[in-house]
Amino acid sequence: MRKAVWILLCWMLTNVHLLAQKNAEFSPIDKVGALMYYLQTFYVDTLNENNLTEHAIEAILKELDPHSYYLTAKELKESEEPLQGNFEGIGIQFNIFHDTIMVVSPISGGPSEKVGIRSGDKIIYINDTLVAGKKITNNDVFKWLRGKKGTKVHLKIKRKNEKELLSFTIIRDKIPVFSVDAAYMAAPDIGYIKINRFSNTTMDEYHKAMNELTAMGAKHLILDLSDNSGGYLHAAVDLADEFLKSGELIVYTEGLNSNRKNYFATAKGGFHEGKLVVLINEGSASASEIVSGAIQDLDRGIIIGRRSFGKGLVQNTFPFPDGSAVRITTSRYFTPSGRFIQAPYDMGVEKYYEDLLSRFKNGELTGEKNIPFPDSLKYYTRNNRTVYGGGGIMPDLFLPMDTSYFSDFLIDLSSKNIINDFCMEYVDENREKLQQTYPSFDLFDKNFDMNKGTFQAFIDFAAKQDIKATDQEIAASAEWIKVRIKAGIAQNHWGRKEFFMVWNQNDASFKKAIEIIKGNKFPKISFFK
Repeated sequence: MRKAVWILLCWMLTNVHLLAQKNAEFSPIDKVGALMYYLQTFYVDTLNENNLTEHAIEAILKELDPHSYYLTAKELKESEEPLQGNFEGIGIQFNIFHDTIMVVSPISGGPSEKVGIRSGDKIIYINDTLVAGKKITNNDVFKWLRGKKGTKVHLKIKRKNEKELLSFTIIRDKIPVFSVDAAYMAAPDIGYIKINRFSNTTMDEYHKAMNELTAMGAKHLILDLSDNSGGYLHAAVDLADEFLKSGELIVYTEGLNSNRKNYFATAKGGFHEGKLVVLINEGSASASEIVSGAIQDLDRGIIIGRRSFGKGLVQNTFPFPDGSAVRITTSRYFTPSGRFIQAPYDMGVEKYYEDLLSRFKNGELTGEKNIPFPDSLKYYTRNNRTVYGGGGIMPDLFLPMDTSYFSDFLIDLSSKNIINDFCMEYVDENREKLQQTYPSFDLFDKNFDMNKGTFQAFIDFAAKQDIKATDQEIAASAEWIKVRIKAGIAQNHWGRKEFFMVWNQNDASFKKAIEIIKGNKFPKISFFK
């Protein structure tokens, strides 16, 4: 019995005679201990005490809140890797295509790039074991290719236009996990930074991106936190600090067993004067809401998009001796105006996680008038604008989800990953042609035309995968699909930044952000008109 919960029960197991006393008083934990004693002593079969313990812990935590949960040692390690900012492996981005591991791109500066692995390479053997043409999963690939720094892995690669398989020996190393997806100039004096999570490396990545944008003439900033599910509290505080003046309250936390703790901006922030627009949506949560809530409450910038997820609970990790752990909610966080923005979870965990589907069904994502905000949750910004708590950050400017392109055809494409598969195959088959025709991304962005056979090739590709559609369905979704394919080709041939450089050209929030920043007067928008 290695887990700490068993240690807590030891006293009970050695003093079980107390239970026989008719009037003995004992705590709930003693009651659990008594149960385990009875099972160990009298149960008809052998007990798997580890499984019983884990199930018991999970059941207890489910009664608390949606964000307190148990993690095995493996799950804990996997959950921390993206937030630590690195893992140990060979350094490739990959996709599984036709039961074969295809290298989307080697990570810059990583061990695979150093030995000559290229985009489009197909991994056939790993350590002399055939892995191509088999039913494999992403977890299989992680198991084979990740490992301790300094260890070796042998690959045999199939490369286009090469008759024989190519052999590579790669020494595993620390591989960075980036939290800044893209940073580029959205307009002559407007920079754009897309952050996907708040990790230990986020601020280093942000500073590097911001320095480059400033050198290119950026005076104003679009900070894209859409679909950013959060991460470390300290990273969120540090990012908000960049935009706020010394002494301004960013966020505070407080709980029954945790005294109030205030987090203030310092003098180190580097972007105090330029116009700032923050993009959020229903996938923006936790740390994203700390940043956007502080920016909104202190009237530092404009928040554009849709209501954020609504996670206002703070967790701490408490380990067990065997490497597993529990993450327990220890406090709540509040925005500078005092808003607690955690969405209600009194109807249970399942209902809580179905909230986004409920928002879609009740029309909230397509119309702000469907969002109820009672006066009891009313708060005021520094400039006396009305904002609301009780479930996420409501943007200053609501932009509805565009559902005009929805169709059963698009749902089928998404469920089977058809667009990503087409983009990967297209780049693999046309890599040399793309390099010759578009030696730079700018030329590709300006001149690549989806209507010159590529869209029809996609329709034919989808049909071969048993995805068929009526002319009406194709017409409804065509423009969205064309942009998505062009962005996907750009990502597979150049990188993640180029994906957003294509995609954002048709994103309503992005375009509205540029329009607002370019306006003569930076507005103080109230979403209730």
